[in-house]
Amino acid sequence: MAIREIRKDGDEILRKKSREVKVIDDRIRELIEDMLETMHEANGVGISAVQVGILKRVVVIDLYDGSKPLKLINPVIVKQKGEQEVEEGCLSFPNQFAKVIRPMEVTVKALDENGKKITVKGKELLAQALSHEIDHLDGKLFVDIMEPGTMEYIDPNSNTKEK
Repeated sequence: MAIREIRKDGDEILRKKSREVKVIDDRIRELIEDMLETMHEANGVGISAVQVGILKRVVVIDLYDGSKPLKLINPVIVKQKGEQEVEEGCLSFPNQFAKVIRPMEVTVKALDENGKKITVKGKELLAQALSHEIDHLDGKLFVDIMEPGTMEYIDPNSNTKEK
């Protein structure tokens, strides 16, 4: 396993559409483990393969709630319900946060790291994380859907907010 470089705001790869994974092999499983390690090192809740420079439809999510991290290949939101206004950040936009509207509930179909079809139902934070990471796979960033005028920068040294 290895920590990979997280692509940051301005890197054009973040705007590209990721390709479907056709073969789930040891390279994909290694990518997933690297993504988990990278995400945990950066204290993130989720990360997509595009954020580590790989245009594959792969995301991982860990809510740090005692459940196992989600490892999703070719995830697709098949159902969404309700909406919630949330403050959202992104590992590709360090220390920046903005208000966005996300679904309150989502149902996602995907493959796990062994190629088995799975369905994940998420509410609140999990729905938000699934929506955010799946958006990344289509080159869509949270800054594209943020509420105007809500972007804040938090200085990591002093914990002060700036608009």
